[in-house]
Amino acid sequence: MADPLDPVDPRLERSRMRLLDAASQLLTTGGVEAVTVEAVTRMSKVARATLYRHFGSTTQLLAATFERLLPPVDSPTEDGSVRDRLISLLTAQADLIEQAPVQMTTLAWLAMGSIRGSDARHHELDPGAVKSLRARVIEQYRQSLDQILTTPDARAALGELDTTFALLQLLGPIVFSRLTGLRPIDADDCRRLVDNFLAAHGTGCEGSR
Repeated sequence: MADPLDPVDPRLERSRMRLLDAASQLLTTGGVEAVTVEAVTRMSKVARATLYRHFGSTTQLLAATFERLLPPVDSPTEDGSVRDRLISLLTAQADLIEQAPVQMTTLAWLAMGSIRGSDARHHELDPGAVKSLRARVIEQYRQSLDQILTTPDARAALGELDTTFALLQLLGPIVFSRLTGLRPIDADDCRRLVDNFLAAHGTGCEGSR
């Protein structure tokens, strides 16, 4: 007799989607603390044992939920100078960070490493799930920036560049401002960040126009 939850059975995928639907709704309306095993299973009408079959811990469930909710980052424009493209990308990402609270919730959760699940048997840290989500978030931000910084024009203007450090220099202030509630970062701020970045790498603003 076939296992009713055999991996080829579409019911398995449906139960996973129902769990993620429930976790997503709880996360967006009540924050991380609202995503408990009891709340997710009650809302999804999926058995607790099935939840743990899909997700070995609450951390895994949260990581999968965050990954599902992350808004896409648009590819940078291919027109204009390196400076113009960086300003356009940074402005778009600043707007996304400001308007999508889940972005900051994800980053704050990643900074904590993970949280404890509501079941004592499943409260252990799950570094694998956290590492996977962290890689996904970093890649999301890095990919668009790398598309600009690795072009021939950018290499000619900036030389050999540590793109990871460039990511910190350009996006770090935006994330810090949003996490602390210091103030919103607007288009003028993004221009200053880009100009300071270019100046720090010896090109000045004019060298990349």
